[in-house]
Amino acid sequence: MRRTTEENGTGGTPDRPPAGPDRKEGAGGAGRAHRGGVGAAERALAPDLARGMMLLLIVASNTAFHLWAAEHGPSGWHPVDGTLLDRAVQFLMIVMLDLRAYPLFAFLFGYGMMQLLLRQKAHGTPERTAVRLLRRRGLWLIVFGFAHAALLMAGDIIGSYGLAGLLMVWLFIRRGDRTLLVAAGVFTALIWVPAATGLWDIAAHGLGGIPGPGAEPSFTAYAAEQADPLTAAATRITTWGFVTLGGGLLSFGGFAMMLLGFWSARRRVLEEPHRHLPLLRWTAVLGITAGWLGGLPSALAHIGVLEASPGALSDAGPLPALQDATGIFCGLGYVALFALVAHRLSARRRGTASTAVAALGKRSLSGYLTHSLLFSPLLAAWGLGLGASLSSATMALFAFGVWLATVAGAYALERAGRPGPAEALLRRLIYGRPAAAARRPGTGTARPGAAGEAGPARR
Repeated sequence: MRRTTEENGTGGTPDRPPAGPDRKEGAGGAGRAHRGGVGAAERALAPDLARGMMLLLIVASNTAFHLWAAEHGPSGWHPVDGTLLDRAVQFLMIVMLDLRAYPLFAFLFGYGMMQLLLRQKAHGTPERTAVRLLRRRGLWLIVFGFAHAALLMAGDIIGSYGLAGLLMVWLFIRRGDRTLLVAAGVFTALIWVPAATGLWDIAAHGLGGIPGPGAEPSFTAYAAEQADPLTAAATRITTWGFVTLGGGLLSFGGFAMMLLGFWSARRRVLEEPHRHLPLLRWTAVLGITAGWLGGLPSALAHIGVLEASPGALSDAGPLPALQDATGIFCGLGYVALFALVAHRLSARRRGTASTAVAALGKRSLSGYLTHSLLFSPLLAAWGLGLGASLSSATMALFAFGVWLATVAGAYALERAGRPGPAEALLRRLIYGRPAAAARRPGTGTARPGAAGEAGPARR
């Protein structure tokens, strides 16, 4: 998910005159002014459009978690039963979405972190103060993630990316470009180790001869099947702890994507796609092709076209490892594709559809949380329990409807000149109250929450 202006992540242009109100730091930095949010004239279409489309991919990829009454097998979270249409939906999700949407998010998250730093420094904020803002944001995202998990969603990723962001700020935010690229390469190599080992096992034993338990994935950790709300909340919090620590400290693919986001933000790849068209075109074609090919074996095995042992399909098996390793390429390809689409749209008058999707991108933290607010009470057993009666196809349709609802809500907020509620809260927690000059009428500085600042934070 993305932060309003800075909370969202990107979209600001650091070398332009500041438009957001100055704010005073609270404890530890009293009296030191720094920039507030990004003005409307400073926002670029590509980052917001990418975040808005990212939320569609994320809400679709999360649907399997809510099919808690279906029969599942060792191939992952997707049901092993269903109609021909259900199987087609499962096939497409495994190829195009599973382990592909979150690398896209990690890139945009890292991109936004670097944009925040660059924009603050362009305003004259000391680098140490800007880094302190990033750390504060990471800490508050962990708090947001805990609340999200306790109330709604065990698979929350806000907390894990908040923790990963703290780690990346500490180790890499001030490093040079070469260091960023080398480190991204190292992290990419690390996620390819299990994939390479798995391919070796396939060559030696064949897909049908891979040993392993291939146990059926358990939905207990996600608490969707728990009928008691308090028991479900306790389970979600426990799961969230493991997800946050594992994702925040051991997500090598996420680290690689965040560092590539740092590098790309320094070159304004998303703000100025017209300057990077060859790079974007090659990345879109090669990245998406590699990603889809990497997910194809898992998808074919899931629908029974390829014969594979349960061990080959289990979470620790070679097919999911290959799917994971190629996910970063697909995530980069999706980023490049959305940037190219934004470049085409920028050459014409912006229509309602692109404006609405970009409005959701500005409010991606609120959009992400709204997904859970609509999903969990309606689908989980502790709520209305509708997840028991849906299939992969009908759940995908439901997810698309939820995404459209968030697009409509974000568009209404955009027309009203208001940020998303989660972004407004996160901005206040990060920046504190606006400086007095920003609140005085007639100073020419936009008040917080004005149209120029509308934009979210994601998560």
